[in-house]
This record gives sequence, structure tokens and C-alpha cells, in this order.
Amino acid sequence: MTALPKTVPNGLQRRSFLYRQLQQAGAEFAEVNGGAVAIRYGSNEDVELNRAKTMGIADLSVLPRTGFKGTGTVEWLQTQGLTIGQESNVAYRQPGGEWAARLAPTEIFLIDSLAGSGQLIQRLNQSWTWGSEKPRKPIGYPTPRQDSHAWFMVTGQHAPDMFAKICGIDFRLHKFAVGQIAQTSIAKMSGIIVRTDLGTTPAYHLLADIASADYLWPAVQDAMKEFNGGPVGLNALRRLEG
Repeated sequence: MTALPKTVPNGLQRRSFLYRQLQQAGAEFAEVNGGAVAIRYGSNEDVELNRAKTMGIADLSVLPRTGFKGTGTVEWLQTQGLTIGQESNVAYRQPGGEWAARLAPTEIFLIDSLAGSGQLIQRLNQSWTWGSEKPRKPIGYPTPRQDSHAWFMVTGQHAPDMFAKICGIDFRLHKFAVGQIAQTSIAKMSGIIVRTDLGTTPAYHLLADIASADYLWPAVQDAMKEFNGGPVGLNALRRLEG
């Protein structure tokens, strides 16, 4: 894996609401797609990888994400090359590693891959435009998510047991399949959880109100203490993904 150059988060315009807390936890940052991402914690990456395999949490809030909603949304996205099935509350993996989370029949939350390039999201944002025909063909409309939702990833074999402490959904692996979505209450606030394993390691995207990120981050970490969990960086997630 190519080492990313170190960066100072307050030297970039895009950084997580939590960057000061991440710094205090020992995060080392790197620039990914113009934003400061916590890439690792400490110098021993094998220790961090093992933490991610058992009980870890990463802040991915700087990486790209977006949404589209309304009549014609799914059909338009399919014309743009996305693979989206008929079922709602299911996330559909795209060839580049992105996930199209179908929250409702006419609503998609698009999560970037761990590469963080944002290429698909940028292409879709540039391609979306109303047609000149009358009446206009329904193609939905963009619902930007970059500044509305914090984005964490919870990983590890103990993740289902940890979630049981802060959420009423059963996230055990035989009950909650890869790609399944829960729109639910997490630590007494509304959020979205999407299971998208990394290799053989259980992994869950956790999306919630970005204004409450500084509440949710410590709340989840408190629930993880019983399992010796802690923060992990993007490098560890990429290693798990292979």
C-alpha cells in the first residue's frame, strides 16, 4: 500500500467536525480528495488492523456522499450505469466499490468507495439536469448529503453486540444481511445503518445528523469499551477490504 503524505487538518478547507477529538486520540491525517482524513492511529498498523477486526470505529465524514430523490430517480440513475434493484432498505454495490442505498422506492443515498475519489458522485452531479422537453421527464432531483450526515464505519466481530446496547435492531450476522439497511434510532437519535462487510470482517456504515456528530462519536465509543474497541483509520479499513 502506498503511504499517503501526512497533513495538518486545519490546513485544509474540508475536515471533520470531530478533527480535534481525533487528534487527541492520536490520529494521523492524510489528504484524500481535498479533505483531511484520519488515516491511522499510532505507529503499529498491525495492532490497529486487529482492532478493526474485533471492534473499531472510523470517521469517514470527509469522504464524498450524495443523494437523489423523487419520481424517476432510480430509472435515471440506471441510465447512468448504476445497478439498483427493486427492494428498498437494501444497498446495492457498484463496480467501483460505491454503494447505492435505496432508502425508499424513490430515494437513493450514494456512499463513495473507500478510495474516496468521488468520481462517480462527481459525474452524476455534473450529468443531472432538467430536460428541455415539455412536460419534463421525471428524473428526480439531487439531495446533497455531504453536509447533512456524519459518516462513521463500525467494524469487527463484536459490532452486533455493541449495537445491541444502543439500538433495538438485531444486527447479528445471520439476522442482518450484507447490503441490508436499518433506518432507526441509534443512541437515542435517528440514523441509518448499512451493512457492507470488508472482506471477512463485519462492517457497518453509520450515517446520522452531522450536527450531532460530537454526541454520537463518544456515545458509540462508550458502548465499545466493553469489547476493547477504539478508533481506527482509513488505512486499516482499506487493508480489511483487500
